[in-house]
Amino acid sequence: MEPDGDLNPDTDDLPLRANTNHILVKHYVLDLTVHFDRKVISGSAVLFLEPCSGVRSKTEDDIGPGAGEGDGTVESQEGFVCRFQDADTMEDGTKGLGKTTTRTEKMSTGERDRDEFLALSGAGSPTAPETKTIQSSHLWETTSNNDFTLVLDCCDLDVSKVEEVDVTSVSATSSLPPEVTPKGSGVSSANQQTAFIQKLISMPSGQWRQKHQLFSLCSRAPGAQDVLHFHRDRWSLQVRKKRVTSPQEFPCAVRVCYETRPTGCSVRWTKDQDSRVCVYTAGSPINNRALFPCQEPPVAMSTWQATVRAPSECVVLMSGEEQAVPIEDRDTRFSVWNYHVTMPMPASTFTLAVGHWCQVTAETPPRVERGVKDKMDCDKQVKPVAGEWTEAGLVSGLGNSSSELVKLSPLQTGSGDQTTRSHSASCYSSLEDEGLSVTDYSGTVDGSISCSHGDYPCRFPERLARSQRVIPHRVFAPVCLLEKAQMGVLKLLSQCLAAAHTILGVHPFPRLDVLIIPAGFSSLGMASPHIIFLSQSVLPAGSPGSGQNSLSLCGSRVCHEIAHSWFGLVIGARDWTEEWISEGFATYLEDIIWAQAQQISSQDAVEQSDLKALLRWRRLSDELQNSEEELQILRPNMENTGRVSESGSSMVKHALNPDKTFMQVHYLKGYFLLRFLASQVGEQQFIDFFRLFVKRYHGQLILSQDFLQLLLITFPDMERKDLTLNAIYADWLDRPGIPKWLCERSAVWSKTRLVEEVKAELFCHYFSFLLLLCFSLLCSFTRSVSQCLIPSLIAASHALNLPLLLICSLYQSLPLPVSE
Repeated sequence: MEPDGDLNPDTDDLPLRANTNHILVKHYVLDLTVHFDRKVISGSAVLFLEPCSGVRSKTEDDIGPGAGEGDGTVESQEGFVCRFQDADTMEDGTKGLGKTTTRTEKMSTGERDRDEFLALSGAGSPTAPETKTIQSSHLWETTSNNDFTLVLDCCDLDVSKVEEVDVTSVSATSSLPPEVTPKGSGVSSANQQTAFIQKLISMPSGQWRQKHQLFSLCSRAPGAQDVLHFHRDRWSLQVRKKRVTSPQEFPCAVRVCYETRPTGCSVRWTKDQDSRVCVYTAGSPINNRALFPCQEPPVAMSTWQATVRAPSECVVLMSGEEQAVPIEDRDTRFSVWNYHVTMPMPASTFTLAVGHWCQVTAETPPRVERGVKDKMDCDKQVKPVAGEWTEAGLVSGLGNSSSELVKLSPLQTGSGDQTTRSHSASCYSSLEDEGLSVTDYSGTVDGSISCSHGDYPCRFPERLARSQRVIPHRVFAPVCLLEKAQMGVLKLLSQCLAAAHTILGVHPFPRLDVLIIPAGFSSLGMASPHIIFLSQSVLPAGSPGSGQNSLSLCGSRVCHEIAHSWFGLVIGARDWTEEWISEGFATYLEDIIWAQAQQISSQDAVEQSDLKALLRWRRLSDELQNSEEELQILRPNMENTGRVSESGSSMVKHALNPDKTFMQVHYLKGYFLLRFLASQVGEQQFIDFFRLFVKRYHGQLILSQDFLQLLLITFPDMERKDLTLNAIYADWLDRPGIPKWLCERSAVWSKTRLVEEVKAELFCHYFSFLLLLCFSLLCSFTRSVSQCLIPSLIAASHALNLPLLLICSLYQSLPLPVSE
C-alpha cells in the first residue's frame, strides 16, 4: 500500500472514518463478479440506511453567518451535541468521473475528529496534511460543506458511480401488505421512499424471507434522477446530495458501483496446494474496506445478502445461513451463488472464498493423482445440478423458496432448528452414544433464554436448536489434501461441535463450513460466521491410524475456532483494541472443549491444561521480553475504551503496527487472566458463569467491564479478596509485563507430574542419542564394523522414537575406512 497521508506518521493507528452517530447501514445487497484474469472483483453494493434517532437537521441559524464553513451541529435525544463529519475541502481543477488527481488537501472535519480521538487516547498530535491520491465525481466541488456527508470506510477501491436508488419504481411495492406500504396521498417521492425503506428495515424477524426479497427487488431498481456526488480519499468514501443538510433528508438507498484493486489488502489472490487460482478474504488489519465500501466500526451492526458470480468450475464459500446452490449461466460460463445472513453483525465479519476446492466426504478418499481429469471430476461431484430456475428466482438472492433450496442441495439444511442429514453420515451423527452430557439450562425459567438484543431470528430461545448438539457441517480442501482433511478435520469436527455445545450451549449459527486455506495463510485459523479457515499446518502429519497424538494440534485448533462462534462473533468487542475478549476467551476455552471432546478424565484434563499453561507462559515471557511495552497492554485506551468522536469516527490503536501481527499477547495474557479468575471462583463455577454470560449478552457488543462487572456481581466473595474492577484493570489490562500471580503460578506448573515426565523422557532421548553417537564414532574405523551398525541403528530409531532418516544420515556421515 502507498504511504498514507491521513495518518500521523509517528503512529500506527487505523482510522475508522464512518459517521455512525449520524446514520447507519442496516442492510447490504452485494452483487459481485470474480475476475481471476485481472485479479479484481467488480460489481455494486446497495446500502440501505437509517438515520440515527434524535438527530435533527440544521436550522437557518445553524447555517447562517458565523456558523462556520465546515461544521454544523445537531442535538440527540440524550442531550449531547453531534457534528456532521464533512469531507475534505477540494481545490478547483478536479474533473471527470472517477478521475484520479494529486493535490494537497486542507484539514478535514474527519481529520479533526481523529485529532479529538488522539487527544482522548493520549496519542501525539498529527503532523500537517500530506500529498496523497484522491478520486472524486466531477461535480463534487459544487457541493457545500453545509450539505450532509455520508462517510463510509473504504480503501483501494476504484469507484465509478454512486447513485440514489429509486425504490418507488419497484412494481412490487404496490402489492405489499398495508402495514408495509407507504400511506398518504400527496406525499413527495423522497418521503415515500424514506417511509418505505424505514418500514422495510423495521419488518419483524418472522418475515425475514419476505424482507430479503424486498431488499433484493429494491437493489435492482434504477437510479434516481438526482445526482449524488462522491469523494474518495485514502481511508474513506464520502457521499453528498446537494442541498440535503441532515441524515433524515439523505437518501435511504444508495448504490455504489466499484471495482477492487489487485493490490487491495482485504482479499488475497493466490494459488492453492494444487496450483489452481483462488481468492479469499485474508483477515487483514484493514478488514473488508478494500472489498466493499462499508461502515467498519463494530457498532454498525447490519445484515447482508450477496450474489457472487465466479467461473463455473469454482466453489464459492461465504458467510451465509443456508448452503448456496450454484446456478449455471451458460452464456458466460459463470455460476451464480447466493448467500444471506439475518443476524446483524459488523461488516468486518463478512467472509468470502472462491477456488477449485472439493468437499471432503466421510469415506476415506482414494489417492487421486493431481491430474486435470481428477480435479474436474471432483468439481462435478461437489457442485449440484440446480435444475430449472426462473429469472426472478435467480436475481432474488434467495431462490424460489427454502424448500427448493433443500431439494437441490446435496447437504440438506433447514432454518437451523431441524435435524439435518447428508450422504456423509458422520457429519450429523447425534453422538448420543458417546457419553457427552447435554447442556444444563436449569438456571433459566423453564430452561428458556431471554434475549436482550435487537429483533432477529435468534437460535438461542429455540428448543430444537438447544437440543442440536452437532450442527450441519462440511469440510473443503484441495485434492492433494483430501485424505489428511478427512482423517483430521472431518473426523474430529462432530465431536468438537458436540463438546462445545456441552460447555457453552446453543450453537449461535445454524451451519458450518471448514476450508483448508492455501499455504501462506498468516494464521493457524480464522473464524467467521458459518465458515472457518484452517491452515494446512494443523493437519495430521502421520498416516491413517497413526494415533490420537497426531490429531492433538488439529483438534485443539478446531476447538479454538469453534469457540469464536460464542466469543468473537455472537458476542463481540465494542472496541477493537480489546482483542482479548475474543482471542483470550477462545484460547481458554479450546483446552476445556478439547478435553471434553476427547472424553478424558478430570485428572488428565487438569494435567494437560497445566502443561499447556507452562508452555504458553514461556512463550508469553519470551514475547514480553522482546516487544514494546505499549503493545503488551490488553486495554490500550484504558478509561477511554469504547469512546468515539461526536460523529462516531475513531482510531484503532496500533492496528497497523507490523510487529503486532506476530504477537500473541492478547491470546496468552487474556488466557491467563481467565485462568486467574477461574482459580478464584472454581473451574466448574467459572464455566457455569460463561453459560450465564452467553445467555445474557449474545447478539451484543461488550467491553471488558461488562464481563468483569457481571462476574463480580455473580461472585460477591471476590471483592472481599480485594478483587475489584479497578484492581483487575491495574494488574492485568492496563499494565505491560507479567502479573505477580502468573509468575508465582508458573513455578507450580513447572513441577507437575506430567511436566516432570516430559522432562525425564526428553533427557532419556538426548542421553541415549549421545551414547549412540559415541558408539558410532568408535565403530567407524572399519567398514565391516560400520556395516554391523545398521541393525542397531534401526533398532535405536524405534526405541528412541527418532526419525530413521536422522539415524541413517548419521550412518552415512561415518568415514569410510582407509585401505591398507
